[in-house]
Amino acid sequence: MHDSYFSLNLVFCILYLVSMAVFVVHEHHARHLHFDFRIEMEGALKSWAVPKGPSMNPSDKRLAIMVEDHPLGYGSFEGIIPEGNYGAGTVVIWDRGTYNLLTGGVYKGKIEIMLQGEKLKGVFVLTRMKGKDKEWLLIKKNDEYADTSFRIKTVLPG
Repeated sequence: MHDSYFSLNLVFCILYLVSMAVFVVHEHHARHLHFDFRIEMEGALKSWAVPKGPSMNPSDKRLAIMVEDHPLGYGSFEGIIPEGNYGAGTVVIWDRGTYNLLTGGVYKGKIEIMLQGEKLKGVFVLTRMKGKDKEWLLIKKNDEYADTSFRIKTVLPG
């Protein structure tokens, strides 16, 4: 009995861990300050540059420009990208955590996810703008975590 109980618990733990993918938001002080919103999907970090940063206010519709995928290891990167390189400037982690995919996918043009981060919590939607390839909107759903007075605060000074 003990062995089967342990095995069943192990299976449930593995299923739980597998269902929890990571997300990270990088604060990127490049030519212009922006935030890079990244979610683990299909073995990589799907990435969007969000000029004004994510918001906990459901009234805010944030432009999110899809950029190239990044390797999973990039999720823990903080440092300086040297001048002359793409994205030159200082990068710090603004938020990170796990998420659950609720519905959709990149190829469907709409992704609904539940974030469990330090700053970002609750349901968010990424939706591709009609007739656009790389332009998406990042929108906070109105849930118990929504904050209509939300103002983004940077980790590093402007």
